[in-house]
Amino acid sequence: MPQAVLERAAADMLSWQGCGMGVMEMSHRGKEFGIILAKAEADLRKLLSIPAQFHVLFMQGGGIGENAIVPLNLSRGAAVDFVISGSWSQKSFKEAQRYCAPHQAASNAANGHTRLPDPAQWQLSADAAYVHVCSNETIHGVEFQELPDLAALGSRAPLVIDFSSHVASRPVDWSRVGLAFGGAQKNLGPAGLTLVVVREDLLGHALEICPSAFNYKTVADNQSMYNTPPTWGIYMAGLTFSWLLEQEEGDLQGIAAIEARNIAKAALLYGFIDSSDFYSNKVAPDCRSRMNVPFFLADESRNAAFLAGANERGLLQLKGHKSVGGMRASIYNAMPLAGVQALVDYMREFERSSA
Repeated sequence: MPQAVLERAAADMLSWQGCGMGVMEMSHRGKEFGIILAKAEADLRKLLSIPAQFHVLFMQGGGIGENAIVPLNLSRGAAVDFVISGSWSQKSFKEAQRYCAPHQAASNAANGHTRLPDPAQWQLSADAAYVHVCSNETIHGVEFQELPDLAALGSRAPLVIDFSSHVASRPVDWSRVGLAFGGAQKNLGPAGLTLVVVREDLLGHALEICPSAFNYKTVADNQSMYNTPPTWGIYMAGLTFSWLLEQEEGDLQGIAAIEARNIAKAALLYGFIDSSDFYSNKVAPDCRSRMNVPFFLADESRNAAFLAGANERGLLQLKGHKSVGGMRASIYNAMPLAGVQALVDYMREFERSSA
């Protein structure tokens, strides 16, 4: 999380804006939290240019919870198309089997999840309730650089995106999206808050077995206050939204500035990896993630030494996911360019010492 956000939260810990209560002590029905909630939504709408016909829901359960909540709300018992692009979309597909008839419209498993399936080759259902994609796969490091245009592909189904791991790192083309969901813990705030942005016409279709607290229409009708919301998470996310809106990069502001910064960070790291014979990234360049950069050492017997040296320099949590091995650098919004430069400098130093 951004240092400025943490410092602001620390200053408010015992008494939010001098009211005598910290956020964790407030009633979620009190006027103080009402101010926090309203500002958080307003700032998010401004940050991501969310159209008026979309509802912003602050929920719980994380991205994995939404893998069940989305089909409970949108499937209507019909077929649902899934595009498998890595581990997270595969998890979503598997969970949806409990509530609907998921159809695998495309998969990149054959290439080891290193290249996104070509939309022109997707086998979309004629009557799908929705089409699900994970727009950034953290484990395999693939990202949709442009959201698919389902109408151009002949589908009338709404597009559902899991944007957990790159939300607020780039603009969203809402004209192509029916629903977007994501856990807050990558770019927006602490774990515990789940963000759902859903188009008005998709409300009111929940299956009868859907719990009331997870029914999008119920949550929307109650302005995310049907049950006790994750108040601290909303407050921290709200501070992050404000911080993001204040960011500048040249003549750019807000989300455009953050995107430019993320492009620069990713270019620095990928550029070094591609210039080296000691490190490699297996993902096709046109679908590389800006947020999650997996890489491998040519001599994997040096992995433990690489991680030990990184830890000594304060470069933490670089070990790749156990399912793929290697290394992974997650360079989310709050990571400054200087942090990526420090990683590149260490990687260069380690390569030289291993020669």
